[in-house]
Amino acid sequence: MLRHVGPGRLPRSVSGLAEWVSMNNILQTIHSPADIKKLTIPQLTQLAEEIRERLIVGVSKTGGHIGPNLGVVELTLAMHYVFDTPKDSFVFDVSHQAYVHKLLTGRQEQFHTIRQPGGLNGFMLRTESKHDCYGAGHAGTSLSAALGMAVARDMSGGSEHIVALAGDAAFTNGISFEALNNIAAQTKRLIIVLNDNAWSIDKNVGAIAEYLHKIVTNPTVSNLHDRAAGLLEKYGGKTARHVVRKAEEAAKGLIGPGTLFEEFGLSYFGPIDGHNLPLLIETFKFLKTQNKPVVLHAITQKGRGFQPALEKQKKFHGLGPFDAETGETKSAGQKTYSEIFAETLTKLATANEKVVAITAAMPNGPALDLFRPHHPKRYFDVGIAEEHAVIFAAGMATKGYKPFCAIYSTFLQRAFDPIIHDVCLQNLPVVFCLDRGGLSGDDGPTHHGLFDISYLRGVPNIIHMVPKDEDELADMMYTAMLHDGPSAIRYPRGTGPGVAVKEQPVALTIGKAEVVQDGSDVAIFGLGAMLPEAARLAQMLEREGISAAVINPRFAKPIDSECVAEYGKRCGLIVTFEDHVLAGGFGSAVLETLNEQEVQVPVVRVGWPDQFIEHGKVDALRLKYGLTAEAALEKARPYLAAMESRRMALR
Repeated sequence: MLRHVGPGRLPRSVSGLAEWVSMNNILQTIHSPADIKKLTIPQLTQLAEEIRERLIVGVSKTGGHIGPNLGVVELTLAMHYVFDTPKDSFVFDVSHQAYVHKLLTGRQEQFHTIRQPGGLNGFMLRTESKHDCYGAGHAGTSLSAALGMAVARDMSGGSEHIVALAGDAAFTNGISFEALNNIAAQTKRLIIVLNDNAWSIDKNVGAIAEYLHKIVTNPTVSNLHDRAAGLLEKYGGKTARHVVRKAEEAAKGLIGPGTLFEEFGLSYFGPIDGHNLPLLIETFKFLKTQNKPVVLHAITQKGRGFQPALEKQKKFHGLGPFDAETGETKSAGQKTYSEIFAETLTKLATANEKVVAITAAMPNGPALDLFRPHHPKRYFDVGIAEEHAVIFAAGMATKGYKPFCAIYSTFLQRAFDPIIHDVCLQNLPVVFCLDRGGLSGDDGPTHHGLFDISYLRGVPNIIHMVPKDEDELADMMYTAMLHDGPSAIRYPRGTGPGVAVKEQPVALTIGKAEVVQDGSDVAIFGLGAMLPEAARLAQMLEREGISAAVINPRFAKPIDSECVAEYGKRCGLIVTFEDHVLAGGFGSAVLETLNEQEVQVPVVRVGWPDQFIEHGKVDALRLKYGLTAEAALEKARPYLAAMESRRMALR
């Protein structure tokens, strides 16, 4: 049975869905937002239910951000009913909640391809549709982008509307407040929709979350929610104005002369029920008439319409394929790198009271929810605020603590200056644990961690480690804990080779590579997760009578210059593999080292090209872009032929 929560008009099983669709499906008639405007309120309500069923069944096959999208069905419908994209612009913060928008803007026939190779992107993408005015995959960007659009509109004398839809979690991000500081001074017309569901991936934390909670739980506001539907039916369009203004007065009463947003010069309306379609529609019609920047506070329920998503909010924020009837997912069969990281950090913290864990609203991804129960007082979730997380860690480090900052490689990009200015310049012992180092598969270019070696390698004082397997990850974490300076460890998404982690980790010699296999003709350096491809290439070469060395570099910085120079002098060719862009990556470090050592030897570098890589399955993308032993062998052929020619000449 589909565990659907709703009026019950829809079929209760997957098998009954196909028959119902052919007889009653309004969604099939929606080819553009113009079709939505032709519907009655009862039809819109039915359409909302159909969209939820489509989301549940569709995303169960592809994986994706199901919880956030189930929560914005009515909001998105109401926005498209009242406004006119692409003339009007919708800026979705993060944009992982834009699946409904995609279904309503001519992409429902392709929806089964979402996050699949060659299919729809899981986020907003300007090149995908004229209705996607702004691409995003990181939080906190919508207000600044929307303000930029509004100011450009004003300067051009336009009349279109700009609507920014941002979750409450995005307001813990510093960029959001930088934008709020400028909105009232720079435009007279902008609509901000605060989608308040009290969650990012985990429960929201901090003063902003508490402030919004006070508004939502105010008795007067709760009473208005209960009365809204009846008032709307009785008084029609006048109701929205009445409800939002009464709720506004109630919210003002919580803190005195004005709300937080009004202190920034924005008019605050709400909170209103974000699932009440008639109320949302009338409210948006009212807000269209306002010649001032406004905030509409809408209360929504993340995962609405699917019981498993309501019961397990964190899990159903974003996940792989699942059973559409039960919500169950398949086990990976072994522990992920993230789980190994969390278990190792727990052990390190048990043995060392100075070890602390810091995350930026990501307890699940790096698996710190496994660490938190063991050391709750040494676990810190700072919200979606990576810059603050890094500087906060620096402050703790000055007092003798050992902060482990668990932040995705792609998200740590947001804190580049604090890494340099606050951590590395002061040579503080902060450990950056870069989960999702390398390709992030189905999430696409906004989430691929392909740049961290480049953006960290040029910064003085920091060391950068890359493990070949789970046990080496534990050793590197132990090494970082003992190191009296900044360090970074990058590791991939998902599972590794399945190597057992020994009970007591060992400290590695900083800057020392591991020679896995010796050889004299070709030296192959396989960084981290690419070591198996290096070993495969060695086997292919040996079948052709070529002696190949396989080296596990371990360190992207400092690189083992002695090892590189030794094999550069001994061998006729060096090959480097890395799950990272070639520009400024590990292969570049090898070239620089050979130049410094005045060793002349050809180098074949295997890594990602100088472009943003699309979403897709990791193995398929590696094959497409040549990150395989076979592709490396073809690139090496001219040099191998030259080596053979020299040998023949010497005989």
